[in-house]
Amino acid sequence: MADWKDIEKDAPEFAERVKSRFAAGIHKTIATLRKDGSPRISGSELDFKNDDVTIGMMGDSLKLRDVRRDPRIAVHSPSLDPPEDPTQWVGDAKLAGRVVEIPPPAEGAEPGAGYFRIDIDEVVLTYVGTPADHLVIESWHEGRGHRRRTRK
Repeated sequence: MADWKDIEKDAPEFAERVKSRFAAGIHKTIATLRKDGSPRISGSELDFKNDDVTIGMMGDSLKLRDVRRDPRIAVHSPSLDPPEDPTQWVGDAKLAGRVVEIPPPAEGAEPGAGYFRIDIDEVVLTYVGTPADHLVIESWHEGRGHRRRTRK
């Protein structure tokens, strides 16, 4: 498992572009696993803080119950509609891994809430290439590092 500083060290430009996609809006989408193993998606906020990716969850929320039972998650950046020129679209970012519970912040912690850092397995950035006849998929995986692929 990796933390954010590992990705920044290995692929700094990629990490900065991923971080900017997540910063494009407040609400991200998180996928967790229900008790029966089926997926659940929920809105969430996420932060890049102290070399980690962190996330908080309201006390007694279903997603909090999910991750305390099974810590595997995936998070998707806010999705912005592409402009008229698709090569100007900033794209989407995703990350997947496992949450690890951390102490609540010193101030403003909600009673019963859960606070987590994400141990990262995978980060993916997808956008339209130039010319706009292909998709670019950049990824970082634990043990493999950064890769760039294209797809028509």
